[in-house]
Amino acid sequence: MLRILTLCCLVIGSYSYSASAPLIPPCKPGDSTCLTSSTKAAIAMFARGVPELGIEPVDPMKVPLVESDHAGLKLTFKDSVLTGIKDCELQSVKHDPIKMKQSATLKCSVVLKGQYKLDGRLIIMPVRGQGPFSITVDDLVIKVSFDLATVTGSDGQPHWHIVKRRHSFKVLTRAVFDFENLFDGNKALGQPVLDFANSQWKEVMAEVAPPVVDTMVDQMINRVGKLYKEVPASALTQ
Repeated sequence: MLRILTLCCLVIGSYSYSASAPLIPPCKPGDSTCLTSSTKAAIAMFARGVPELGIEPVDPMKVPLVESDHAGLKLTFKDSVLTGIKDCELQSVKHDPIKMKQSATLKCSVVLKGQYKLDGRLIIMPVRGQGPFSITVDDLVIKVSFDLATVTGSDGQPHWHIVKRRHSFKVLTRAVFDFENLFDGNKALGQPVLDFANSQWKEVMAEVAPPVVDTMVDQMINRVGKLYKEVPASALTQ
C-alpha cells in the first residue's frame, strides 16, 4: 500500500508541474532501502491529501459512522474524527511486481473522538449510554496486504487495481477509553465501567476496535485505489 506514498510527490509533480523532476523519485523493484526512505518522506504529504487527484487527507480522517452488534454489545460511533496517522512509523513495506502483491506494516498512536451510543454488555460489565467519547491508542500496529490486477484505464494505459485486501492489528502499549454520560450521567454506575475498560483494555479493544480499524483501513486503501485509478502503472514504478 505505502509504495504509493513514495510516489505521491511524483504524481503531484506530474499533474502540477508537468515537466519538472519528481520531488521524491520512484524506486526500482527490490530496492528496499530506497523504498523505505522514500515512503517515510512521503507519508506526511499523503496524510495531508492530494487535491490534484481528489484524494482527501487521511489525517485528520473523518469517520461518519461505525456500527457493530457483537458479543452482546451494540455499538455506534457517529461523526468521529481520527488523528495521528501522519505520525505513523513505517515498520516495513514491500512491493512484488511479479506476484502483483503489496504489503505494509505501520505502528501508530491515534486518537478517535466523536459521539457514541453503547447498549449491552462490555465483556462482563453492563453498559448503556450515549454522548461524547474519546479513545486513545498507543502503538497500534496494523499490517495490510493486497493483491493487484492490471486493467486498462480511461486513458488507454495499464493501471493497477486492488482485487483483494487483508489486514490485521494489535495494540502493543495501551488504550485509554473515555465515554461521557454513561447511564445518563450516573457516576456510581458509569465510573466502574470506565475503570474496568481502562484496566482491561486488551480485552475491551478486542471487542470495540475491529469495526473502527476496519473503517480506518478501508478509507486508506480506498484512497490508494483512487490514486491507482488516476495514475498509470508506468508512473508508479521504475
